[in-house]
Amino acid sequence: MSIFTAIAVFICIAALASYLNYRFLKLPATIGLMVISLSVSLLMILLHWVGVDIESYADEFLASVDFGEALMQGMLSFLLFAGALKINLNDLEQQKFIIGVLATAGVVVSTFVIGSIMFYALALVGLHLPYIYCLLFGALISPTDPVAVLALLKTANAPRSIATKIAGESLFNDGVGVVVFITLLGIAVGGHSTGVDDVLLLLAQEALGGVVFGLAAGYIAYLLLKDVDDYIVEVLITLALVVGGYGLAMSLHLSGPIAIVVAGLLIGNHGRRLAMSEHTRHHLDTFWELIDEILNAVLFVWIGFEVLILAFTVNAFFAGLIAIPVVLGARLFNVWAAVKSLTFMRQFSNNAVAILTWGGLRGGISIALALSIPTGGERDVILSVTYVVVVFSILVQGLTIRKLIRRSV
Repeated sequence: MSIFTAIAVFICIAALASYLNYRFLKLPATIGLMVISLSVSLLMILLHWVGVDIESYADEFLASVDFGEALMQGMLSFLLFAGALKINLNDLEQQKFIIGVLATAGVVVSTFVIGSIMFYALALVGLHLPYIYCLLFGALISPTDPVAVLALLKTANAPRSIATKIAGESLFNDGVGVVVFITLLGIAVGGHSTGVDDVLLLLAQEALGGVVFGLAAGYIAYLLLKDVDDYIVEVLITLALVVGGYGLAMSLHLSGPIAIVVAGLLIGNHGRRLAMSEHTRHHLDTFWELIDEILNAVLFVWIGFEVLILAFTVNAFFAGLIAIPVVLGARLFNVWAAVKSLTFMRQFSNNAVAILTWGGLRGGISIALALSIPTGGERDVILSVTYVVVVFSILVQGLTIRKLIRRSV
């Protein structure tokens, strides 16, 4: 199947689902789209059980398109840049310590807490995964998903300080999470041990290298933007920055996500203020908002349909239900520890821990990382458990976080 056909199908489904959600469900856009696509997927499964085989055609279509590749090597760069454009650097600087702790040490601690608990919890439902694979699940589920989080914050009306903490953490913790995941995957698949120095070197190369590359690429784009006053040319420059910058960073074995976030922050702050006219700012914001909304619609519809190709078992489903409180408990511990350790530097609101815990959504990136695990029984279990956690996170946490915020402010 051609890439054009795949894109056409997903955009048509996303458009129809958006219409149905707008007219009838009236849920936040991304959540409504996922509810509709998930409901259609479950209906297909039920029809398959009674002899109406529509599911096999959908399975064949979904299997022909690599979700992980499409998200990690395509859609993610656009979504991260669009999100970073809206972040105020001054707000980010005020929250830098809590964001830094949660995005680095928080991810590592969460990986081992979740992995260790799940190693024993899985045995309760008759599943026996090697400890390294349990840690692998911990690594892919620990980072909060920037796409899901940023989509949530559009409708949550969170206080500015809380929104900055949640958004900032989600934009930066993927770099650390991916490094930990890659390291553990190498141990699980290759069987070779990796020392702390190797992990730190990889982290420095990926994360710090991504920061430096993002600053350099963003500054070059800033100089080009400053030299022209034509919104079409300037939009094209930012588009080239995202596509070319992400691809080049990845080819240099640097963190493409972190590079694009840093470049987006630079363009969205210094570039917006010093290199653009008001006319250009309007068109640039409109363009990237449309890109953000369209890709979000496609992504959340896609997540809803991914259930059709999962090798679900009853045991894996119950393991996913067990994983939900485990993941939330690890998140609660990390947020509480980070807030308590930083109270001597700044004051936090009484409900900051609750909001940061419940607002740390998991999304498509976790599923994409799970799909990158080599085919086998361990992959099937991890993918199924990950999907249950992601669906709960987006639907339950996403639908209730606004109420929690209203009660807290």
